[in-house]
Amino acid sequence: MPVPAAARPPDRADTTAVAPADWTPPLSTRGRWIVDANGDRFKLRSGNWHGASGTWNGSGSADDDANHHAGENAHRIPLGLDRAPMSEIVASFLEIGINSVRLPFSNEMIHDTRPVTADAVTANPRLEGRTPLEVYDAAVRALTDAGLAVILNNHTNTTRWCCGVDGNERWNASRSAETWENDWLFMARRYRDNPRVVGADLYNEVRRSVWDDPNWGLGDRHDWFAASQRAGDRILTEADPDLLIIVEGINWTGLPVDGLPHGRPTLEPVRDLSHTLVDSGKLVYSAHFYGYTGPRHTGATGIGETSDPRYQDPTPAELTDVLARQAFYVADDADRHYTAPVWISEFGVGGREETGAAPRAWFEDFVDELIRADADFAYWPLVGWHENRRGNGWALLHWDAAGRRMAVHDGDDWRSNAWRRLVEAPARPVHVPPATAWAMLSPDHADFVASRRMRALPDLDPGARKAACPDGLRLAGLSHTGNRGLCTDVRAGVLDSPGGAHEVVKDERHVAPGRDWASGYTKLQCADGYFLTGYSVRGAAVSAALCREATPGTLTAPAGRTVWFDRGDNRGTSPKGGDFARGHYKGQCADDEYAAGIAWTGRLGSARTPDALYCRPLS
Repeated sequence: MPVPAAARPPDRADTTAVAPADWTPPLSTRGRWIVDANGDRFKLRSGNWHGASGTWNGSGSADDDANHHAGENAHRIPLGLDRAPMSEIVASFLEIGINSVRLPFSNEMIHDTRPVTADAVTANPRLEGRTPLEVYDAAVRALTDAGLAVILNNHTNTTRWCCGVDGNERWNASRSAETWENDWLFMARRYRDNPRVVGADLYNEVRRSVWDDPNWGLGDRHDWFAASQRAGDRILTEADPDLLIIVEGINWTGLPVDGLPHGRPTLEPVRDLSHTLVDSGKLVYSAHFYGYTGPRHTGATGIGETSDPRYQDPTPAELTDVLARQAFYVADDADRHYTAPVWISEFGVGGREETGAAPRAWFEDFVDELIRADADFAYWPLVGWHENRRGNGWALLHWDAAGRRMAVHDGDDWRSNAWRRLVEAPARPVHVPPATAWAMLSPDHADFVASRRMRALPDLDPGARKAACPDGLRLAGLSHTGNRGLCTDVRAGVLDSPGGAHEVVKDERHVAPGRDWASGYTKLQCADGYFLTGYSVRGAAVSAALCREATPGTLTAPAGRTVWFDRGDNRGTSPKGGDFARGHYKGQCADDEYAAGIAWTGRLGSARTPDALYCRPLS
């Protein structure tokens, strides 16, 4: 991929020294919480500083497509740099109580070598002549020097205001998936030496194009689940292992016309198919909510408008229910394969000029929901413009052409009390102990190897689809059909022996005489001192078992028990991990056991689907 020339060092004169932040990077996750390197809760109290992803005409307003090719008058840089010094803008972010910034960019911005013009950076003349990416560099450095965390956000492919049918509907709408991935690797590598660049928000508001819907798990070129899984793993393994990988749900499918299927899936598909990244503790899910949109409403008016309710229409109790169903359940449900932090990375409302009773009530109610859920959030947007106290009032901070600022907390903005309640709401808990991990394996259409160690080895079973738990986790469950698996570290923690061996088992060599735990069935059993960490399949048929050597003394060798699941679920009375293969029979070892073998029948006409697990007690 052609990459831009190396940027000049950001202008340190554009930054202001502030007190050090009281958090230690890198960030990771423990259950539903984001934590810093000390295990202390780091609640994302964020805002969006947009501009580098959408055209901007130099007066501070986001333009429509008419100005997309407006030459020197269209800039691809964060908003407000023509009106206020970058140091003042960043200081204002701290002043309104945020600790992190979602910083959108377009893929086009990365490759744009045209220098920004003087009118784009009037208040920051030392940035004149720099490329848009170099201005973005300066913004990243100013934010992180001030102690703020920065989340890189791939907002659009081409630089234009989103989010309609505009060529930016999908990560690969106007460029190849490979180019999109390479752009992400370039950006992650560019900032990997800055520890306060903490996250990669992979793509904004994936939605329907003119002809096609995105999907979650079909295995085609519109499969957002597969694309985000692959991109996230590549970022962690090839660019920066410290970044949080942030995956937004699907924003829209179907035609928004009464009588035709349509809607906003958001994070609902995660319940049945969740990501398992190559590094546990790096996944964050995100969702967007605005009062004028709805579960089955795009927010549009006129052509395509439906009679479906918007988020601002339900009662507070109904709003609680719909938010839980579409997003908050991911964080609220503990010990599931999908349990993860949920970041509401966009929400907002018309500002001091908003007079509508419904939008105002919705904003108050939505802030109540964020506080109740103790949710991570990012307001859209942070920076706007005004003339004679009128302008794009959605922003929390405005500057006029003379550089005079208006802020949400100045006293005449009706949002100020709600905003203050939100940023001052206590985060709980303060310190987060290590959490049990549960993760899904889904080799539905291709390999699903979530282990760094296994990725570094030659192909373990050529021609088969491989599935392997992340390093440190063991296989705990398997489905009879559907090829799904469940991984965990419950009770035992990390079993892996440092530098230990692995073995691919395709026969019964390790079944001891007198210990036939599934008579009449073919058994793929790990050797004593090894545990099941993965498997391979050909179609629906089991092909091999993947076994890994455990730390001496962590496993027992006596006979275990056979867990049959060929005729129904067999997961104990209170199984953890969630439904990892909805609609299929599943078997699962107990929390104080490890899986040591898989049995399948070899009878004529059988699909060789898994029928039983061999579960042995942990030491």
